[in-house]
Amino acid sequence: MSIEHRHIEIFRAVIQAGSVTGAAALLYTSQPTVSRELARFETLLGFALFDRVRGRLKPTARALALHEEVQRSYIGLERILATASGLREFAAASLAIVCVPAFAQALLPGVCRRFRAQHASVGLAITPAESPWLEEWLSAQRFDLGLTEQDSAPPGTTLEVLLEADEVCVLPASHPLTAKPVLMPQDFAGQPFISLAPGDPYRVQLDAVFHEHGVARQQLLETQTAASVCALVREGLGLAIVNPLTALEYAAHAESGLALRRFGVSIPFRVSAVRPAYRPSTPLSDAFLTALRAEATALRQRLGDQ
Repeated sequence: MSIEHRHIEIFRAVIQAGSVTGAAALLYTSQPTVSRELARFETLLGFALFDRVRGRLKPTARALALHEEVQRSYIGLERILATASGLREFAAASLAIVCVPAFAQALLPGVCRRFRAQHASVGLAITPAESPWLEEWLSAQRFDLGLTEQDSAPPGTTLEVLLEADEVCVLPASHPLTAKPVLMPQDFAGQPFISLAPGDPYRVQLDAVFHEHGVARQQLLETQTAASVCALVREGLGLAIVNPLTALEYAAHAESGLALRRFGVSIPFRVSAVRPAYRPSTPLSDAFLTALRAEATALRQRLGDQ
């Protein structure tokens, strides 16, 4: 005779209930059956599991150590069963998404709202990441979907451009330059200007544009993200040129204190969806892409109204 799952089940029930009678009630069986199977289990193990103290079963040190391992196994089994149940009900499904930080703030909230209107029970895990880690993780097939500013696919992925637009000017709403619908490089001459970090690709492009036009700005502030740039502009500390998604997010409300204007020189900005080529596909990725396309269309229309 060998140890069977029934022995483990009875042992666990006795630990939980503290008595044979209680274990029998938990397992919907008889007290003699529990006593018999528990005795067999102890015989097969070769040591006693319980001390009989005043009519109750007190687990030995060995029993407690064994029960700890049994609990880990049961927790694992319960997680498997819960996952299976969730998959049956389509409730435990989830998507893992990686994106540049700006998209986590200014694009994905609207996309998630659209997606969850149709898939309210689906879990979404959003991981912001900068290059080159974002591209490396997508190539490693670690995420279901990625969002990048690039227009070429990382190795092992496919890419779809969702939105193409230009960087936009951000000004305090009370600034005199808001009277102009389009700002040229010369309009920034001598103006306090808030820049991104020196190594940022958009910073490099903007510096080249102003150098080409011979325009000197007062570059007194620089920061790492477009969101912090907009926050500084809102405080009246200078002018800036940032990606249109973050600019729209910050200027969405009349009380924001920000105004957007087009820049007379094109600084291209793109939003691209990246899908891993070798990660198991799921219909949820297609559904999320549909929500992304719809949100990109809405953003394109908002930008056209500026």
